[in-house]
Parts: sequence; C-alpha cells; structure tokens
Amino acid sequence: MVEQTVRILLAEDDYLVCEEIKRALRELPHELVGEADNGEEAVRLACDLKPDVILMDIKMPRLDGLEASRRIRRQCPAPIVILTAHESRDLLEEARSAGVGAYLTKPPRSGELARAIAIATARHADLMELSRVNEELRQSLEEVKTLRGILPICSYCKNIRNDQGYYEQLEKYHHEHAGMDFSHTICPRCVEKHFPEYSQEIMKNGRDT
Repeated sequence: MVEQTVRILLAEDDYLVCEEIKRALRELPHELVGEADNGEEAVRLACDLKPDVILMDIKMPRLDGLEASRRIRRQCPAPIVILTAHESRDLLEEARSAGVGAYLTKPPRSGELARAIAIATARHADLMELSRVNEELRQSLEEVKTLRGILPICSYCKNIRNDQGYYEQLEKYHHEHAGMDFSHTICPRCVEKHFPEYSQEIMKNGRDT
C-alpha cells in the first residue's frame, strides 16, 4: 500500500532547527510546501496554501505560535503540531485549547514527526466532525424555535415581522427559516368575492384556481 504524501507547512524562526526538521521530513513521504519564520506569515501561508499539517514553533516574532494557531483555527482550520524546547502541563493545556493536535520537543526525529503528524491529523478530523454535528444541532434547534414561536403578523397585509424588526412577506419568511416554498392559488371564497363572474363555473368543476 502506497503511503499518502502529506503537504507540510513549517513555521520556525531558528535556522538550525529548521534545517534539522527539513532533514527529518526528507526521510518521510511528505512534501514541504511552505516555510514561515514568524507567526503572522504562518497564518497567511496556512490560509493561502491549505497544507495538510502545520509544524508550528511556539516562540516566534510578531506573533507567537499559540496565537497563530488560534487564528488558523478560526480562519482556515488545519492539523497543527507544536514544536517546543520545553514541555509543561500549562503549556500543553494552552496548546490544546488553541486547537493544537500534538506536540514535539525540538529537534524531532523522523519517526517522532510521523507519529505526531498522524495524531494531529486524526484529532483534527474528530474536531471537524464534532463541529459539523454541533452546527447541525444548532441549526435544528433554531428551526424548531422559529417554527414553535409566536410570529408577529400584520392584521391587514399579513406580512411577518422578522428578528430585525422589519416586515417581510409570509412566503419569504417561511422559505428562509423553514426551507418552505409556496404555490399560489385562490380559495373559492376569494374567487367568489373578487371574481364573481367565474365563481359558478369554478364551483361547478369542484376545484379552485
């Protein structure tokens, strides 16, 4: 079975460490698609290149790795492996809350890189699936809330007041909030009132228009 190539973005400001990591990556079936030496550039390249995995140093100029990870999580989510010289429980907890999937102490070996990349990728997939399910649940609850709530409706034109306080047509409101479309017709009572010359023929046929 052919191992799939993983596209890597490397964010590291130390030249020697960067070279060590690139040397380790060359032993793996991965492709280095971009390099950043500061946090701001890491965020920009993450959004532009859409890498499969990001190797992110913590201490970098302009923007540290944890804040860069938070921004990437909001703007263009991707699996992230944090690179650190010293690990601590507080650091790992902060990294986890920033959306990091794995961490490595520097300089990592190729085997360690491969494992961390696999773990970060799996955790990212789980987070994306959880986010998708939560969003579907939120939308479902909003639909239930909208359909079960009391809708302010004009007594004359029958337009509905939306959440922003503006009145809009009943058909438009239902289409946007419940995915419902309308097929317009005229009931027999309105035909008799507005089109009396046709009402007898319609009633004889036993249908509305």
